[in-house]
Amino acid sequence: MEKIVELKDVTKVIKGRTIIDNISFQVNKGEVFGFLGPNGAGKTTTIRMIVGLMGITSGDITIDGASIKTQFEDAVRHVGAIVENPEMYKFLTGYQNLVHYARMVKGITKEKIAETVELVGLTDRINDKVKTYSLGMRQRLGLAQCLLHDPQVLILDEPTNGLDPAGIREIRDYVRLLAREKNMAVIVSSHLLSEMEMMCDRIGIIQNGKLIDVQLVQEFVQGTEITYELEVVPSDKALTLIQTNYPNVRATRSRNGISVEVSKEEVPQLVKILVNEDIQVFGLKEIAKTLEDRFLEVTQEKEAATHA
Repeated sequence: MEKIVELKDVTKVIKGRTIIDNISFQVNKGEVFGFLGPNGAGKTTTIRMIVGLMGITSGDITIDGASIKTQFEDAVRHVGAIVENPEMYKFLTGYQNLVHYARMVKGITKEKIAETVELVGLTDRINDKVKTYSLGMRQRLGLAQCLLHDPQVLILDEPTNGLDPAGIREIRDYVRLLAREKNMAVIVSSHLLSEMEMMCDRIGIIQNGKLIDVQLVQEFVQGTEITYELEVVPSDKALTLIQTNYPNVRATRSRNGISVEVSKEEVPQLVKILVNEDIQVFGLKEIAKTLEDRFLEVTQEKEAATHA
C-alpha cells in the first residue's frame, strides 16, 4: 500500500511537560486508520499537529512527502479535517455555507458542490438553514465541507460524538465508502471502541502520550491467545488442574464452566489432560474477543509495566 501520511519521532512539550512522546506511524491510501486512546491520552494534540494547528517540538510530519514544518501549504492542501465539532454559520443554509467555504479554494464548481452534497446524503435538506439541522446532519455538512477540494487525507476527531445510533452508522458508512471508492486515507480518532472495530482497517493505540501499538484491527483483537469456554464436570477440579499444568495461563470461572486463554495449538493437549483425570468435557467453544477486551488488556498491561 502507498503511504500518504507519516509521523517521524514526533514529540510535543508544553510548559516542560511531554504531552506526545516520540511517536512514529504511517497511514496508507485507501485505509481507515483508527487513533485510539482514553480521553487525555494525546489524540487531539497529535491531530492538531498533523493539520498544523499546533507546532511540533521535535520530529516531523509529512503528507504526500511534504513536511508540515517546512512545506506547510503543500502539505495541508491534501487534507480535509474536522477537529472536534464542525462549526457552521447557523443563519445560512447548508448550501450557502459550502459556497462560502468554496471561495477559499480555487477551482470548486457548482457541480462539485452538488456532487459532494449527494455523496453525504444532504440533497433534500441542503437549502434549509443550518439551525434546523440535527447534530448528525451538521456532521454530514462538515464532512461535505472537508471533501469539496478532493483531499487525499480525511481527518475526523471524534466524528460520532453526540450522535444517535443511526447517525453513528451513517458516518461509519461514509467513512468506509470514501476509503474504498476514493482511495482516501481516513484518520479517525475516538474512544468508542465498538465503533472503531467496525470502521477501521488498522488502529494505533496511544496512552499517556506514547504509541503503544499499531496493528490490523482483526489481528489486534484476536491476539495470539484465544479465549475458550469449557463446559466441564467437576469444574473445581478442572480449574485446579488447568492452573497447575498451565501456571502462566489466565483461567477463571465462567457462567457455563471455565474460561481459559490458550493458543489454538494447546487445546488438544488441554482436553487430553482433563479427560485423563476423569473430568467430563461436555463442550468447548471459542469466545470472540472485542476490541474493548483487547484494548483494556493492552493498556492495563502497559500501565502495570510502567509502575513495576
